[in-house]
Amino acid sequence: MRIEAIDGYSARCQAKGIWREVSLLMLQDEMPQVGDFVMVHVGFAVETMPEEDALASWALFDQILLESDATSPPS
Repeated sequence: MRIEAIDGYSARCQAKGIWREVSLLMLQDEMPQVGDFVMVHVGFAVETMPEEDALASWALFDQILLESDATSPPS
């Protein structure tokens, strides 16, 4: 997710139009900045990552979902 705003140890993040409040407590030794991309697990940012890696991950997830939808039996 991309950090859009920071207030103390809380960040407003978004990914593909989904917004979340994310705790930065686990990254307090090297606080991320607005514009950074973070990996989020159960509401906590656990790692800062380069933009290229974040975008590549999203593209891969999109591809997996597309292929999964194509092979799912109709309901």
